[in-house]
Amino acid sequence: MRRIIDNDYLTMFFRLVVGVTFISASFYKIIEPGDFAKSIWFYHIVPGSIINLMAIVLPWLELVCGVCLIFGIYYRSSVIWINIMMVVFIIALTSALIRGLDIDCGCFKAAKSSNGSTLQPFLLDIGLIILTIQLWLSQSRKWMLGKS
Repeated sequence: MRRIIDNDYLTMFFRLVVGVTFISASFYKIIEPGDFAKSIWFYHIVPGSIINLMAIVLPWLELVCGVCLIFGIYYRSSVIWINIMMVVFIIALTSALIRGLDIDCGCFKAAKSSNGSTLQPFLLDIGLIILTIQLWLSQSRKWMLGKS
C-alpha cells in the first residue's frame, strides 16, 4: 500500500488535478469579484459584512494554493489550506442541500441562475479531499521546487 501512496507519478498527477482545479476555480472569481460575492450571499450563511472581503481574498488563496501545490512550493501548507477550504465548501454545500436551496454553487462561474447543481460540486469536493489525503500521506518529494 505504501508503494502506491508514495508513487511519484501518482502524487504528481494528483497535484496537477487538484492544483489545476483550484486555479481554474479562482479565475472567474478574480475577474468578477462582484458576481462571486453574490454567489456567496446566495448561501445565506456568511454575515453580510464579510462577504466582499471573502469574495476578494478567497479566489487569490485558491490561486496561490493551486500554484504552490503544482510546483511543490510550501507543499504541506498548501495541502492544509486546500483541505481547510474543501471542508468549508463541503459544509456550505451540505447546508444548501439540507435547506433545499436551489442555487448554483459559484465554484467555477458566477451563480447568476440556478441549475440545481449543488450535489455535483459536493461530490467533486469529496473526491478532491480523497486526492488531498493521498497528497498529505505521500512521502514523494520528486518534482518539488521548494520547501515542504
